[in-house]
Amino acid sequence: MTAMDNNPMRRLSATGDSLYIILGVPKTATGDDIKKSYRRLALRFHPDKNPDNLESAEKFKDINRAHSILSDVTKRNIYD
Repeated sequence: MTAMDNNPMRRLSATGDSLYIILGVPKTATGDDIKKSYRRLALRFHPDKNPDNLESAEKFKDINRAHSILSDVTKRNIYD
């Protein structure tokens, strides 16, 4: 593990797809926009609604991770 791996800014921004793309919102989205998009996507990809679809389960995890970062002002500022 390098010093860069310990940097929280690095971990939040080096995760692959943009968190904004995952939630389908622009970078200028408000907290309410993020919440609405999260709820819509969480209902669509929830594992209980797609029990035999592993892709939906992974997408649901990504959606939750994106929401947890973008809905927290401090984490979102670090990510941005």
